[in-house]
Amino acid sequence: MYAYPVIMNLENGHPRISCVDVPGMACVGDTPEQAMADAVIALEMALSLYVMQRMAIPLPSPCPAGQQLVRLPALSVAKVALWNAMLRQRVSKAELARRLGVNRPQVDRLVNLLHRSKIEKVEQALRVLGWRIEVAVVKAAV
Repeated sequence: MYAYPVIMNLENGHPRISCVDVPGMACVGDTPEQAMADAVIALEMALSLYVMQRMAIPLPSPCPAGQQLVRLPALSVAKVALWNAMLRQRVSKAELARRLGVNRPQVDRLVNLLHRSKIEKVEQALRVLGWRIEVAVVKAAV
């Protein structure tokens, strides 16, 4: 989950990555490999805009056969789940801070996909909302 299908096109001779599920996501690289590596950061940045606009972060659609995927890092997956849970339950940042016994800026960092929070803190916030993290390790496709 949280593997977003992306489209790679050539733009002025350089590979350009975009994502149908997240229209604001785009990046260009010198090589296809570099573009795909940069796509993770571009996706996190684009998803951060949803948080700034107080909108639910879209889940990825099923991947059509042969299309490439950009996978969010585990911490970002947890933060997306936290943010979407807050919206579904109508829990404000201030309310979550109160429930956690922390200051509001700490909650701001917990839902900021560009901030490297401790996973334990995100896990604690999810637990307060009635959720838990489960980790799965699977063999990567070659």
